Amino acid sequence: MGRHENPLDATASPVAALADALRRLRHAAGSPPYHQMARRCPYSVATLSRAAAGRQLPTLAVLLAYVEACGSGDTEVWEARWRHASEALTARHPGRGNPPYKGLARFDHTDQALYFGRNRLGEDLWALTGERRVSALIGPSGSGKSSLLRAGLVPRLRGPEGPLRPAAIRIITPGERPLSTHGPLLSSTGTRPAAVFLIVDQFEELFTLCHDPVEREEFVKALLADQGPSGGLRVVLGIRADFVRRCLDHPGLASVVRDASLSVTRMSSAELREAIVGPARAHGLVVERALTARLTADVADNGFALPLLSHALLETWSRRQGRTLTLDSYEQAGGLQGAIAQSAEGVYARFDTVRADIARQILLRMITPGSGGAPDTRRSVTRAELESLGEGQETHEVLESLTRARLITSDGASVGLAHEALINAWPRLGDWIDRDREKLRFQRWLTEAADAWDAVGREPGVRISPVRLAQLDAHASRAGRSGLTTLEADFLAAGLATHRRALRARRTTRAMGSLLVATTTVAAAALWKQRRLFREHRGGP
Repeated sequence: MGRHENPLDATASPVAALADALRRLRHAAGSPPYHQMARRCPYSVATLSRAAAGRQLPTLAVLLAYVEACGSGDTEVWEARWRHASEALTARHPGRGNPPYKGLARFDHTDQALYFGRNRLGEDLWALTGERRVSALIGPSGSGKSSLLRAGLVPRLRGPEGPLRPAAIRIITPGERPLSTHGPLLSSTGTRPAAVFLIVDQFEELFTLCHDPVEREEFVKALLADQGPSGGLRVVLGIRADFVRRCLDHPGLASVVRDASLSVTRMSSAELREAIVGPARAHGLVVERALTARLTADVADNGFALPLLSHALLETWSRRQGRTLTLDSYEQAGGLQGAIAQSAEGVYARFDTVRADIARQILLRMITPGSGGAPDTRRSVTRAELESLGEGQETHEVLESLTRARLITSDGASVGLAHEALINAWPRLGDWIDRDREKLRFQRWLTEAADAWDAVGREPGVRISPVRLAQLDAHASRAGRSGLTTLEADFLAAGLATHRRALRARRTTRAMGSLLVATTTVAAAALWKQRRLFREHRGGP
């Protein structure tokens, strides 16, 4: 006998209409008890019951689990219903349907109204950039550097009270070819009365993604170049703490680290409470005191864990009780350490075999494996690179699912992990990386080499070292070459063709050499025989 549910007016709201549809689906399935449904999915009786209560919109993951627990496989229809209800709810209550928390994504300059807990550090950074032409913000992964640069610094630079009113603010990340990509941005016009601010976020990409030492050196030289006292370019670097040692190898960067840097410290308890309660308050929501106390304690036990905090709050918000974010919802979401893994597994579990493999390929392409003690890091990938893997429609669907779950972010042309915290917080992804670490290193080399080959017009005589070629060809053969983009496969084919031509040429040369030796031997023997016959004819020795 199923649990008794309170009467519901399906016309009262989009949420009520969706809940009514869920109740009818359950009734059509024979009204299975919620405890029986809970055994068929990863959600509790209480969570499933609330999904059909009509008081709040359930998360998409919970709704789809409810549908599947009722024996319905028509998840696409139900996902469309959920999106319709979500959009209608947002239209009715602007702000209520939009989350007050960013999850794994960084805060941007447009998120200033939701950015709390970093006022003191924001003021210190603002003052530093006014005093120094080149400055640096240094902090470990998970300390909120990118958010501080964008939501903490940029609004202050644009404000009316600053000592320097910038003519422009540019934000870049180095990428694989920093100078080639960003060269035109590394100088001001010289005619502007105000400075141009260049914020170089994720400066560590200079070491993890750029493998050309000459381009790396020229990029740093351009950043540090003195452009005169009036106006000019002012540079702010965002550097991960574990890459500071690499910066110290460069005298100019070492000077910036020593004399013009600000370290990102942990939030105090008061700042943490502001970061937790402030965004909810801005949306007219309430955070249960027990939840605030638990979150503060959990973050204190986990060091720099702001991405974990933000994602856990986002998932708690999606499970809120009316206007209140509760401790119970936080625990349902998986807590500080489990929320990311729970969200990621929920998305991955809904993929079929083909899409699950595509998701694995996509996510691994967003990883640069560490070496020599360096940690694994993320890398941005162009959509063209991912779509050329094949299975175009399926790839698009996987990208959309990962983006909706806020596991990856996109700026249009490129996509990447929402935060490096995903690497350590999702065990499945970590296992993939560990299992394929050497393969990933080969793949990063192949991608960069193929891009360079394409940039110079795809020279057909491309040469790859025999050792590297054998390794790459073996890797590609094991994978059936399904994990290669079209460009990578073309580059590998061209390299193999050049290698085979060289082998044929060497064999021909050896054969010609052998023939020449044989011919010379025969000729010498014939000459010796002729001389012998001549001597015998003359009767001489």
